[in-house]
Amino acid sequence: MGTYALPDLPYDYSALAPAIAPEILELHHAKHHAAYVKGANDTLEQLAEAREKDLITPTGLVGLEKTFAFNLSGHALHSIFWQNLSPDGGDRPVGALADAIDEHLGGFDAFRKQLTVATTSVQGSGWGVLAWEPLGRRLIVEQVYDHHGNVGQGSTPLLVFDAWEHAYYLQYKNVRPDYVTKLWDLVDWADVAARYAAAAGA
Repeated sequence: MGTYALPDLPYDYSALAPAIAPEILELHHAKHHAAYVKGANDTLEQLAEAREKDLITPTGLVGLEKTFAFNLSGHALHSIFWQNLSPDGGDRPVGALADAIDEHLGGFDAFRKQLTVATTSVQGSGWGVLAWEPLGRRLIVEQVYDHHGNVGQGSTPLLVFDAWEHAYYLQYKNVRPDYVTKLWDLVDWADVAARYAAAAGA
């Protein structure tokens, strides 16, 4: 059975400083992300065991499915998050992605404001996400609760901003907007553009 693995970062733990302090990045990646990977793998094992022993019940299955969705989505979103960031990031997108943002989201400044507000105002823990929605063939901004709630089914995340407290609290305290402002300076638009091209067939 296939299992999930913690991806290596494409940069070292000090590369995103001062926007993200080295100790916070290491804790976030090596502890928090790793915990989601372990949780997803452990839940897969529990599901396999329940199938083998014919112990699939409505109550048990609902709990395992929810736990699996939580951990798998945490793993998936963090894997995108690390690739979305770069010590050489910032500025704004160009080309087809920029054109799509203009068409679907009213231009870069309007998009930036919407994703910033989605990230800073998510209730509790969650994410702000720029995603491709294939039915309408358009870009959308989503506000994700935890890792998997309030998501349009079938949408593909292109750019994700982590708004869980473990991502920023030790450095920015309770001032989430300051952290989100710094994230914009790290966005690797080439990575986001490649994700857009793959999702949209652009």
